[in-house]
Amino acid sequence: MGDVPLWVSNSFPAIRIVLIILLVLLSLATVICIFLQPARADGAGVITGQASDTYYSKHKSHNLEGLMKKLTVIFASVAAFIAILFFVTILIYDPALQAAAPPAP
Repeated sequence: MGDVPLWVSNSFPAIRIVLIILLVLLSLATVICIFLQPARADGAGVITGQASDTYYSKHKSHNLEGLMKKLTVIFASVAAFIAILFFVTILIYDPALQAAAPPAP
């Protein structure tokens, strides 16, 4: 890897292990947040004529349901970023890819 210091290229396997562990933990946290959210039936009241404009429905962002929704978005976004970062580290340094690449002119 020509112009990259040796300590950087030697640290990529450890960085990838840390990224995978973070990705697994964030994915589990996302799944748990999704399972803890109550089922939404926003359109079901239209057929039966039930009104859905209640104080609770207007202020969902101020309770636990709103918090779980925000945490789900945050966890999923960070997990997506870490997944992209993981694959960038593979593209930057992978001994198999480096061995298969043609020599630089």
